[in-house]
Amino acid sequence: MPDHAVSSSPAVQAQLDRLTMLSPGADILGLERITALLSRLGDPHLSLPPVFHVAGTNGKGSTCAFLRAAIEAAGHSVHVYSSPHLVRFNERIRLAGSLIEDDLLAALLEEVLDHAADLQASFFEVTTAAAFLAFARTPAAATIVEVGLGGRLDATNVIPNPVVTGIAALGIDHQAFLGDTVLKIAGEKAGIAKPGVPLVTMDYPKPLRAKIAAVAAAAGAPVVARGAAWSSETARSTMRYADQGFSLVSNRPRLVGAHQSRNLALAIAMLRHQGALHIPEAAMRAAADWAHWPARMQRLSDGPLLARLPRGSDLWLDGAHNPNAAQPVARALRTLAKRRPVTLILGMLANKDADAVIRILSPSIGHVIAIPVPGHAHHAPEALAAIARTYGTTADTAPSPADALDRIAAGSDQPNLVLIAGSLYLAGEVLAANDQPPD
Repeated sequence: MPDHAVSSSPAVQAQLDRLTMLSPGADILGLERITALLSRLGDPHLSLPPVFHVAGTNGKGSTCAFLRAAIEAAGHSVHVYSSPHLVRFNERIRLAGSLIEDDLLAALLEEVLDHAADLQASFFEVTTAAAFLAFARTPAAATIVEVGLGGRLDATNVIPNPVVTGIAALGIDHQAFLGDTVLKIAGEKAGIAKPGVPLVTMDYPKPLRAKIAAVAAAAGAPVVARGAAWSSETARSTMRYADQGFSLVSNRPRLVGAHQSRNLALAIAMLRHQGALHIPEAAMRAAADWAHWPARMQRLSDGPLLARLPRGSDLWLDGAHNPNAAQPVARALRTLAKRRPVTLILGMLANKDADAVIRILSPSIGHVIAIPVPGHAHHAPEALAAIARTYGTTADTAPSPADALDRIAAGSDQPNLVLIAGSLYLAGEVLAANDQPPD
């Protein structure tokens, strides 16, 4: 999918335009095209610095952020490949610690596209090939690769020999590609397992554990599961991790929500069960304080959007695009409200389960303002508002986040707690409008 990627760099935009014309316009899972494309480019995926490969329905991006923070705290440089981007396409490729520069990105995309014309490669496959070229040509101590969609047939799964793999939280999403049950989805995520490479997992219900174990056994991968091989506990201000012969206590992560402590623990477990890098305990603890991941319960700083609200208001941002992502957000809102009114500004893509997300969030909010997601097929704001009313929440609509914030300010001069949520594409628009792009 083209992801409506745009760039302020004319050179990058020229290549993105080429990519839009080339891409088949839909995600078509499979490893044949990416394998052929990488072969034409000299197989850069075979020359990457040690790879940490992370899958999951929710939490994989945060887990990658904790991995990066710990590795960098240990004094190592690290590449990161993640998706989607929020504001700038460059966010997908972090090269030895910094977002890739426009000139290099344009040259890499041009090189890949010159070899991809007859392959019908997708947007994600071309981006993946460009990232792997960049990583193979630039020295670093490690590479963190976030799975794009699923695992077994995701373009990133051409990596033959990661040093460790991991699976974060599981849930229902992308059913058209991965199956309509969590059991099927678990099997697809476990498809990143590789012979002899530890597969580090959360603790899932018994049927999911059995499915993952079966897929891992077929691949020859040992499973390192929370609750069996390692554990974690979250207290008011600390997180405790333990495995055989080792334990540490860190601060609770700066990232908001109890689920982020579990993501931190998953990252620590991955670091503990790989042998490519030495990461001292102090660096693992530092990850709790250093890691940041935009649009995941992110409190927005001073900017044009926050300035529209009454003084003392808090403006928060989260993707919350599926039920599993909405649950920790609802818990966080109950803690953050502190008797202030809570308003949800909500925009959701048409292929997302809006009813379930609103049902989960509604007990934590007082009012919903539904908005569109520009440039994408989305639920009509009127339909979202109607769903909210069925759950006993007052609701109306607005044409944009800015208009919604103005409506909140016009209704009360008291400090408000406002959450904008429902889509990472919407989150990108919000970050850009608040002059707060990811760095």
